[in-house]
Amino acid sequence: MSIEVLTFGCRLNATESEAIKARAGEAQLRDAIVVNTCAVTAEAVRQSRQAIRRLKRQRPDARILVTGCAAQTQAQTYAAMAEVDAVIGNDDKLKAETYAAFGQGALERCRVNDIMSIRETAPQFLENTFADHFEGHTRAFLAVQNGCDHRCTFCIIPYGRGPSRSAGLGDVVAQARRLTDAGFAEIVLTGVDLTSYGADLPGSPTLGVLAQKLLALVPGLKRLRLSSIDSIEADETLLRLIGEEERLMPHFHLSVQSGDDTILKRMKRRHARSHTLAYVARVRAVRPDAVFGADLIAGFPTETEAMFDNTLGLVEEAGFSFLHVFPFSARPGTPAAKMPALPSALVKDRAARLRQAGDAAKARHLQSLLGQRKVLLMERGGIGRTPCFAAARLDGVPHGRFVTARLTGVAGDTLIAERTA
Repeated sequence: MSIEVLTFGCRLNATESEAIKARAGEAQLRDAIVVNTCAVTAEAVRQSRQAIRRLKRQRPDARILVTGCAAQTQAQTYAAMAEVDAVIGNDDKLKAETYAAFGQGALERCRVNDIMSIRETAPQFLENTFADHFEGHTRAFLAVQNGCDHRCTFCIIPYGRGPSRSAGLGDVVAQARRLTDAGFAEIVLTGVDLTSYGADLPGSPTLGVLAQKLLALVPGLKRLRLSSIDSIEADETLLRLIGEEERLMPHFHLSVQSGDDTILKRMKRRHARSHTLAYVARVRAVRPDAVFGADLIAGFPTETEAMFDNTLGLVEEAGFSFLHVFPFSARPGTPAAKMPALPSALVKDRAARLRQAGDAAKARHLQSLLGQRKVLLMERGGIGRTPCFAAARLDGVPHGRFVTARLTGVAGDTLIAERTA
């Protein structure tokens, strides 16, 4: 059995899993499974532990290494599992020598260092780690930033990822050229706190400056997307680029978390409800076809029904089309874990109500696209993506191709498209 990687969590984890495969392959590691964990919620940790036990039952001869944010923040939890052969911290998971040492039996059972001591992006961060299975060889994820300097009261991720650090402008441009030369028509910039990009680099280039450089210096790049942004950090260059550059896709996922100002303060967020509304209005003023998604937490400690209603109302007031809803999950070591918690049944109910609002918002958005002509970037399985990232079915077009089509119907959460002349 060759190396296998099981990934939990975010797009950055998925990107890094490709690097893990490459580094383990360089080390000629065999008969091993790497579990790349997520620490965002207790459920994510539970699922990874359950998967580890299942994998060991199914493949008793395979060696299991555990890494990722949950391994970084709860190393002993995984080291105590009989099924686990080694636990690797986030700083070591992208190094070929880590897997070489494991293959030779020279790796200690738990290699997890102080992630807060890491100040530079690892050399492996921007290496050529893409894989054919990324979205049917049409879309690549390019990690340009890691870590976070903020301390939201609910979030454990800074303790799993360390301080914010950015890849150099020139390195990102060079990697983007390699990706486009390899056939990727679309690149998604990703990171833990993407809009903090560049603050640690000489001259402090912003995310907008990075996007501007990529679009100017990589003419073969047909589409550029941003994975998630914090609107309070978004710079003026980015806003101008949104209005001027059609190759920057008009789909923006915002880290919102709540629509109530009191809860936002208790979360130690740096924006207010009004900031979110003002930002979506500014973007739509320069890019009328812009579409917004949002991360929202349901049932944060002390959240009243009126506070929750403010979040529920923000979905419609801001015109969000896609939601990523998290039921509040207390993470040990965070300030929110010590706040008065709501009953779990109430948290689940509010999360369900938010998801229902998200489903309705998405349905309205898809209906609003009917009759329009859009350029689709085709993936495998007859699915193409509009610029606003809506999925549309159009059979008979090879993946990787751009095609203009009219959107004629909706089936579930997928549009139906017909090719136009």
